[in-house]
Amino acid sequence: MSWPLVKLGDLVVIKGGGTPSKKVEEYWNGDIPWASVKDLKSNEISITADTITELGVKNSATNLIPAGTILTATRMALGKFVINSVDMAINQDLKALFIKDVSKVERNYLVRYLSSKAKYIEGEGKGATVKGITLDFLKELKIPLPPLEEQKRIAAILDKADSVRRKRQQAIDLADDFLRSVFLDMFGDPISNPKGFKKGTVRELIESANYGTSGKASETEGKYPILRMGNITYEGGWDFTNLKYIDLSEKDEPKYLTQKGDLLFNRTNSKELVGKTAVFDEDEPMAIAGYLIRVRPNEHGNNYYISGYLNSFHGKQTLLNMCKSIVGMANINAQELQDIKILLPPIELQNEYEQIVRATKSKLKSFEKSAELLEDNFNSLSQKAFAGEL
Repeated sequence: MSWPLVKLGDLVVIKGGGTPSKKVEEYWNGDIPWASVKDLKSNEISITADTITELGVKNSATNLIPAGTILTATRMALGKFVINSVDMAINQDLKALFIKDVSKVERNYLVRYLSSKAKYIEGEGKGATVKGITLDFLKELKIPLPPLEEQKRIAAILDKADSVRRKRQQAIDLADDFLRSVFLDMFGDPISNPKGFKKGTVRELIESANYGTSGKASETEGKYPILRMGNITYEGGWDFTNLKYIDLSEKDEPKYLTQKGDLLFNRTNSKELVGKTAVFDEDEPMAIAGYLIRVRPNEHGNNYYISGYLNSFHGKQTLLNMCKSIVGMANINAQELQDIKILLPPIELQNEYEQIVRATKSKLKSFEKSAELLEDNFNSLSQKAFAGEL
């Protein structure tokens, strides 16, 4: 079935956002949710990591976006389209899509179609380190436009299919919440230190902190997959869906290969995302790109404990505060990473935490495999829907 193709720019008005000055305390921690790319975690946003005040809105380029609007990113997190369920402001990396005529296009249908083009949009991103797309590119996207009732039917089918997929993801998210609670229970609040642990720095827990390779990677050719900044998730997990490959000389393999148990730290990114941290737990080694730091512990430290701290609320705030005055790309180098203050609990307790993390992650693998299968089935259903084959 053939439906007319309409440019997105003919269907929506696009409005951007901005960031209040970090130097003015009166602009922050108010009652207004302020969304950035790190908040694009699911199909709907109701809570944001940061909030701003009315004064912050007034004295910046941000915009208040009413609930029920489609939001997307033009820098990082490309291809994600979500709906805000409450009124909120947005930063400069997000764009709000306001439908011009609701008698022509149904909101949920539009979100579903745009989300189905995620890989294409991500692949069209430009930039040496952080990928971005232009507003003109966004406006030129072609949308197949069946009659409104057919749009609603397609959206309803895909919503129903997606609900099963989301339940699997919710189970994975609950495991992350559980591990954060375990960390706090075992080690206490890092500020008040109720358990009276010795205070020190990351440097005292690690043996080495090395940068990855600056060699050029290939889409298809190379002995080793190479991990880049986008392969570490904000929550401290892994996303291997967009790997590139590289060859390494025998001399360079010890320098640039990561092995099971290594901690990887994203040293360069936007100030909201710099410092993403995860423990590599795959059996087969992978190479690491230059924007990552590979950390190996000494006899006093455990990478699962270090990662648990850097992914905790306090750890995330510490990393963000290290980059507050930076505009655009932020960097935390190997020396600064090692200087981060951290509690120094007994290695036996750190090792006990590792066992809990590994056991939890092991139980999650069946959920993750099921989630991958559901993702493939949903994508196949989406392709049929937008080709008029349902």
